[in-house]
Amino acid sequence: MEKTRIIIADDHQLFRNGLKILLDAFPEFEVVGEASNGKEFLKLLGDTKAEIALMDINMPEMDGIEATRNAVKIDPGISIIALSMYGEEEYYYKMVDAGAKGFLLKDSDISEVKEAILTIRKGGSYFSQELLYYVIQKIKHRETEKKSANLSKREKEILLKICEGLSNQEIAESLFISKRTVDKHRANLLGKTNSKNTASLILFALRNKLIEL
Repeated sequence: MEKTRIIIADDHQLFRNGLKILLDAFPEFEVVGEASNGKEFLKLLGDTKAEIALMDINMPEMDGIEATRNAVKIDPGISIIALSMYGEEEYYYKMVDAGAKGFLLKDSDISEVKEAILTIRKGGSYFSQELLYYVIQKIKHRETEKKSANLSKREKEILLKICEGLSNQEIAESLFISKRTVDKHRANLLGKTNSKNTASLILFALRNKLIEL
């Protein structure tokens, strides 16, 4: 079985060491590099092929936002999972815009880290449920964006399925429509919401109170 190659970028060595030990315990994972800031990560990325990067948001010299933005240009195949703490919600949208495909709280259980990596390796996005709930509590009293009114009933239905983590094929089967139709609706959703990827779509749904936990 081919292993998923992972880079950990975090400025706390103790955290990196602990996470590496836990990830290396899984036969399907291999930690191939560590970095203490964004600059180190980008240099490492140029020398080391990896599929997943676990990226701290706040790091010295170059933060996770800038590192993510540059990483997806250097290697479009890399998938970034942001490592977050409570109180950093102002950075979530910036990380998504930079190209992050998932978010995990830094105190997540290792089983959730594994689930996030496997989900993203299959082409999906991953948001910690605890983190989603926290974001919702922060924005639940904000005014709903007018953009949401531009979505059709079917588009909102498909957006909900996307937020549930379903693939296009699974959405098609659940709604009894073709995958090609779902592909078209997803493309329209990305355009209408000005979203770059699935993670961005999920944040759009949260901001507009289209999903609840």
